Amino acid sequence: MTLLEEIKKNKIIAIVRGIPGKYMLDLADALYDGGIVMMEVTFDQTSREGSKETVSSIAQLSRERSDRVRVGAGTVLTPEQVRAAYEAGASYIITPNVNTDVIAQAKRCQMTVMAGAYTPTEIELAYRSGADVVKVFPAGVAGADYIKAVRGPLAHIPLAAVGGVDVGNVRSFFEAGVCSAGIGGCLVNKKEIEKGNFPWITEKAKEFVRELPG
Repeated sequence: MTLLEEIKKNKIIAIVRGIPGKYMLDLADALYDGGIVMMEVTFDQTSREGSKETVSSIAQLSRERSDRVRVGAGTVLTPEQVRAAYEAGASYIITPNVNTDVIAQAKRCQMTVMAGAYTPTEIELAYRSGADVVKVFPAGVAGADYIKAVRGPLAHIPLAAVGGVDVGNVRSFFEAGVCSAGIGGCLVNKKEIEKGNFPWITEKAKEFVRELPG
């Protein structure tokens, strides 16, 4: 099964943003127990140390939880970050925008790419430039009706919904035709993680999985 097929099969990608590396393994286990196996560890663009911790977390997950989760890098903005993520063991990258240099570097590394876009022009450009999936971001602002309308002329492009997706609206995005959804703080809740309340993460993951189409 290709990585793209795995994304389409598993449907939900947990967005791990701002979570210290010491929690990564327990977080991966909690998500897995709840039925979610795709983890996007985002680059911290605010500092060099933050970016180093992102790479370290990806490497740790790739090394110690490869039997449970598929790890990718998120908020990838430069070809150098693509290379760092690849060398750490990430199998896919996710970007917030359309950067053809980033997409090209990921393709050279034989990585799957989910590129962020908003307008039909951006969506088509991202796909034509090599993105395997195009994430509509921020999807919560656009809404499911927007995605349904965009898919009219662009039904050949696999779309993901990211940004503002929660338990209450995730089903509507899949009904509109997306193949995947990225879920952030309402699933990977930093306060609950810092309290060590990983059963909360597992139960929240199960809530999202129950909303998925058969």
